[in-house]
Amino acid sequence: MPLSNTQLLYYDSTVLRLTAEKRTEYHKQVDRLVAALSERVHEQTEVKITRVVKAGSFAKYTILRKSAMDPVDVDVVFYISGRSVDEETLSSLSELIYKALIELYPNKSVEDFTIHRKAATVEFIGSGLSVDIVPVIEDPTRDGYGWQFDIHDGSKVQTCAPGQIKFVKVRKEEDKHFRTLVRLAKKWRNQAELKPLKSFAIELIMAHVLATQGKEGSIEQRFRNFLLYIAQSGLKEVIFFPENGGIVPAFTHPVVILDPVSSDNNVAGRISEAERKEICKAAEDAWEIANHASTDGDMDIWKELFGPRFKVEDEV
Repeated sequence: MPLSNTQLLYYDSTVLRLTAEKRTEYHKQVDRLVAALSERVHEQTEVKITRVVKAGSFAKYTILRKSAMDPVDVDVVFYISGRSVDEETLSSLSELIYKALIELYPNKSVEDFTIHRKAATVEFIGSGLSVDIVPVIEDPTRDGYGWQFDIHDGSKVQTCAPGQIKFVKVRKEEDKHFRTLVRLAKKWRNQAELKPLKSFAIELIMAHVLATQGKEGSIEQRFRNFLLYIAQSGLKEVIFFPENGGIVPAFTHPVVILDPVSSDNNVAGRISEAERKEICKAAEDAWEIANHASTDGDMDIWKELFGPRFKVEDEV
């Protein structure tokens, strides 16, 4: 028999969702880092940090609780003013943040800080928290907007962290189970090891399914609908939203999912054709497994999708 909403909400609250205690702990850890880093950057240079925004899954409340397969990371966006977007590069901005981090944590080896695609990362061993420091050159003409650089090709895209957070908040207000569905999808993604399918893309695909299919039906049915959409569409449809204002630029990427706050940014632009096929095949297989599990009511089958920690009631 199918899983009830009560059962899946139990799984979400006891296994997937970040606890209030951990959220408070992470907030404090990030706040201490932000305060210290902001002061150090100001001391070292004439760079002015005008705004700091906690972003990503942590700020959207779609983050997964830490486990062996589910890392916990927080994106922290530093808005920098007085710098030319045409003269700066990610390398110059990240180097500034990087040097400040090394001076803040002299007892940590340099290797503890890594430069990722768009951020410098600090990893806290005790809590397991990973913090991505994302430098963004502020756009003085648009509140909350700024330019973010790509370390691989030097390209830059305009982004708005508060706008992305608001996008998910609006969907949550429309559909009380939206975040639960996103967390279920992320857990499936992690279990299936589909690294090219990023968290933001999952949120946007789920939002598209909500927009096109509505919020009727059980959580289980709607999760299966999410998988079926990926499998049937092949992710070949261009996904965009009312927030894009009807502006849909032409992209040549295999998968096109527009950032709701910036139509020039294809969130799925890094997904290759081979990866698109892999994601769609995994979704088709998962949909078949989910249908089988729903029909048989077999918890062990559900664990094929969500891993061994899947449970829908207290264990004796």
